[in-house]
Amino acid sequence: MFLLRHNLSKQHAGSDVAPRITGRRSNSDDSRRPTRRKASCVESLSSVERIRKHTSRHLGYSTLSLAMKGLEQTPAELWDLQELQKLNLSLNVLSALPSGLGALENLQVLNVWGNELVSLPPEIGKLQNLRVLFAHRNRLKEVPEELGGCANLEVLSLANNQLTALPNSLSNLRKLTKLNLGHNRIEHIPACVYAMKSLVFLHLANNRLENIADKIQELVNLKILIVEQNNLHVLPRTLCCLNRLELLNVDFNDLQSVPEEMYMLKNLKKLACHPLDKGLHIIHNPLVKPIQEVLKGGLKSLFNYLKPA
Repeated sequence: MFLLRHNLSKQHAGSDVAPRITGRRSNSDDSRRPTRRKASCVESLSSVERIRKHTSRHLGYSTLSLAMKGLEQTPAELWDLQELQKLNLSLNVLSALPSGLGALENLQVLNVWGNELVSLPPEIGKLQNLRVLFAHRNRLKEVPEELGGCANLEVLSLANNQLTALPNSLSNLRKLTKLNLGHNRIEHIPACVYAMKSLVFLHLANNRLENIADKIQELVNLKILIVEQNNLHVLPRTLCCLNRLELLNVDFNDLQSVPEEMYMLKNLKKLACHPLDKGLHIIHNPLVKPIQEVLKGGLKSLFNYLKPA
């Protein structure tokens, strides 16, 4: 009997086939079951649900950031996220945005700066809740007329593009407070800009401006006007009606003098040098005497000189 048991145990030890086990499964099999269940759950999610998992709540807004992802085109599922309020697609290599953008009816902030966009889709005009659009540092040569339909827009940045004009439809942007058109190819301030009566900040530096129209006086809420690095030969007298102006930057132009009424700009407190300083920036202009000499005494000296006796 002892020999029989010994031979049987040797046979099992040398066999390539594991003995069949009946009854309850081992713990190792049980540990695999939840994993399989989880995998099948992920596979059942739609592509829209998968991208929705990357959204977050930030300061109460439904937000999605796909910045710096090397995207050449946007995921088709993105335009099904109709609850989205803030979308960041900056610093990719996008050359176009699809018409599906118009489906994001709740979008309030759209950030597409730092791409290779050559145009914006007409459907952008459907974004009735859009308040902020950052589209600087692209390759835009024009913007669609439909952008004028975004009547709630408050901030618009189109700097560092290749724009020469803006469509007249942008006159409808009556709530716009900040407009950045710096570093483009604009020779005349677009007519629509003078209709943006809520503007507080207007940036037109590094363009090809040769004049500012008398209609500038209609921007009665303007506090910051930056027109440095242009080809301005003269400033209009009506500019001096902007009595809320706190920063006027006309550095690096072709100004030989200033309007006699400039003393009326009482919220310009000093001659400024640092780009962010409030006051009058007027260096690097071929100012003639006596203006050039009077300015050496500061802005107050200039105002006293210009003010009628």
